[in-house]
Amino acid sequence: MIFNKTNKTCIVKKHRFCDSVASKALGLMFSRKITDSGLVFRFSRESKQALHMFFVFYPIDVLFLDREKRIVEIKRHFRPFTVYLPKKKSVFIIELPDGKAKDCCVRDNIIFK
Repeated sequence: MIFNKTNKTCIVKKHRFCDSVASKALGLMFSRKITDSGLVFRFSRESKQALHMFFVFYPIDVLFLDREKRIVEIKRHFRPFTVYLPKKKSVFIIELPDGKAKDCCVRDNIIFK
């Protein structure tokens, strides 16, 4: 479960971690539309990780978190076949179904296990 601790709401019920280079590179490419699950990318240090939506055929929301799991940036409605370079550094990136980040704000604390 990915839970917004600040406003006490469940964002999605299921998630999976992308830790390997291959799983990070593949992400949601060629997948079916996600509806109530998310992908959590973990990185070893804070950095600006560019994202692309090549071969992802539906829009998503993306949360960028620091090492304390606070949201530092939000990309809503990230469209297919586009690229995004965040303005802030992050350690965690969470890809969510489109519209799931609507109740999230910068500095909210997120919980996932």
